[in-house]
Amino acid sequence: MNLNKAMVIGNLTRDPEVKSIPSGATVTQFAVATNLVWNDNQGQRQEKVEFHNIVAWRKLGEICGQYLKKGSKVYIEGRLQTRDWTGNDGVKRYKTEIVAENMIMLDRAGSQGGGGTSSQGGFSGEGGEQPSYQDPGQSASGSQETQSSEQPQTDNEASDEEEIKVENIPF
Repeated sequence: MNLNKAMVIGNLTRDPEVKSIPSGATVTQFAVATNLVWNDNQGQRQEKVEFHNIVAWRKLGEICGQYLKKGSKVYIEGRLQTRDWTGNDGVKRYKTEIVAENMIMLDRAGSQGGGGTSSQGGFSGEGGEQPSYQDPGQSASGSQETQSSEQPQTDNEASDEEEIKVENIPF
């Protein structure tokens, strides 16, 4: 079994660059920065930033170009892909990118980062071919989920149920 999956949550470092290739497909490129924060042995706060190159194709690329901008907080899910080419100086170069298959805008509506809210749904390119909008009201089979008429339990109602203890969970 093999798995090639990348998931990042971060902020765009620049506005997306949208291009059309000769076949008519749209390709959008941008970068996302993620931060790792920790305390070292002396108790000092340390921070390391990683930059991830993202490529989105077709409809997902159009959506990224339209709704994302520098500073937008975004969730990107996709696969790692490394391209190689020979530069003008004759040196072979490599670039590893995340080919986006799903994108969720994490900014609040109207905030500085732009975009929408994660509750408005994500954008997906499942299957690797033709990305499409993933409606949160749709189930995996594509049918509309039914809304339950039951009200959510209050804290008092939930206390009537048996308490689950971590020690009792068989791992």
